[in-house]
Amino acid sequence: MRRLTPDPAASPAPSAAKPSGANAALVLADGSVFWGRGAGAPGVAVGEVCFNTAITGYQETLTDPSYAGQIITFTFPHIGNVGVNGEDIETTTPAVRGCVLRTDITGPANWRASGHLDEWLKSMHLVAVTGIDTRRLTRRIRDGGAPNGALAHAAEDDIDTEALGRMARSWPGLKGMDLAKDVTCARTYAWDETEWSLRVGYGRQKAPKFHVVAVDYGAKRNILRCLASAGCRVTVVPAAATAEEVLALQPDGVFLSNGPGDPAATGEYAVPTIKGVLAGGLPVFGICLGHQMLALALGAKTSKMHMGHRGANQPVKDLATGKVEITSQNHGFVVDRDSLPDGVIETHTSLFDGTLEGLRAEGKPVFSVQYHPEASPGPQDSHYLFDRFIGMMEGG
Repeated sequence: MRRLTPDPAASPAPSAAKPSGANAALVLADGSVFWGRGAGAPGVAVGEVCFNTAITGYQETLTDPSYAGQIITFTFPHIGNVGVNGEDIETTTPAVRGCVLRTDITGPANWRASGHLDEWLKSMHLVAVTGIDTRRLTRRIRDGGAPNGALAHAAEDDIDTEALGRMARSWPGLKGMDLAKDVTCARTYAWDETEWSLRVGYGRQKAPKFHVVAVDYGAKRNILRCLASAGCRVTVVPAAATAEEVLALQPDGVFLSNGPGDPAATGEYAVPTIKGVLAGGLPVFGICLGHQMLALALGAKTSKMHMGHRGANQPVKDLATGKVEITSQNHGFVVDRDSLPDGVIETHTSLFDGTLEGLRAEGKPVFSVQYHPEASPGPQDSHYLFDRFIGMMEGG
C-alpha cells in the first residue's frame, strides 16, 4: 500500500537554527522550534497548541470562543482561499491566541469574500506563522499530546527562542482554567436572528412559539440562530447567572452553550445553576462545554483528553438508531463514561476513539451532545437535535 504520510526523516526536524528569511517561530514547551514566515499581526501569543482537520470554515473556527487559550494548527494547507466576510463570524472578538499555517495565506477567490484573511488577522491583532511543516507538528501533537507553545511574529526579525520556550513552559495549561468568564456576555440580551440563506442572508424570528434561555459559556452565534430558526425567542444570559435568575425569566426550556476551558473549573459556579434548573423540571439541552457541565451536575466526571477532537469530519454513532453522523467538534475535555451514575444514559459515541459523545437523563427532558449540531459538515446530520429540544418543550 502506498504510504500516505511522509517518513519523519523526509522533512527537516525542528531546529533552533534560524533559516534565511524567517521572521516568525513557534516554540514548544519541550524546546522544539518551528521557524516560518510571519502573517497577521506582529507580536507574541502563548497557549495550548492544537490542530484542526477541517478543510472549510476557517473564519468560523478562528472566531469560535471555544478556542480561547489555544493556538490552532490548520492541517489543510490552503487557508485563505475564500477570503473573509462579515457574515461568517461566531463572535465579534476572537478568543483564539493565534494560528499556524503550512503555506502563505491564499488570496481570496470567492464571490462572498469582502477581504483578505491576512488583513483580517491584523485587524483582530491575531499572530500567525506560515511555512511550518504542519504534518510534522500534527504528528507531534497526535503522539505526545497537545503541548504548550509560544508563537512569535517579529517585524524586525528579532526572535528570542529561549525566551519563548520559557514562556511556553511557564504557561499553566488549560486544566483547571476557567475561560468561560472571559468569553461570556457581560449582560443579558435578546436574540432573534435566524439562519443564513442564499440571496437573503440572515432573517428574523417574528413569531416564536417557545422561549429559551441560553446560558452563554462562549456561545457561537449560529447556535443561537438555529434555536431562533426552530421557533424560539432566545434570551442569552451570562455564564454566572444563577438558577433563580434563569427561572425568573420563565423559559420553556434552557440551553447550555459551548465554551472553552476546563468544565470542572467553570462548574464551580455553573453546576449549582444547572442543578437548580434541573430541579425546576424544564427541558435542558447542552452541547460541548454545556454537555460536560450538565454531566457534572448529574453526578458524572470529566477529564482532560490527550489531544482532543477538533475538525469537521468526526464520525459519531447514535446508539439508539445506529445512524452515523459526520460532526463538527472542538473540545479538549471529555465526560468519563465509567463515571455515569444510574439514570444517566450514553446516547452517542465517537467512532474515532470510542469516547462518549452524548447523554440523556432517564425519564427526564434532559440531553446533551459533545459535538456541534449547529455546524454543517454533514451538511445537516445533527440538526434533528434542535427538533428534539423543541419536541420536549411541546410535550411540557
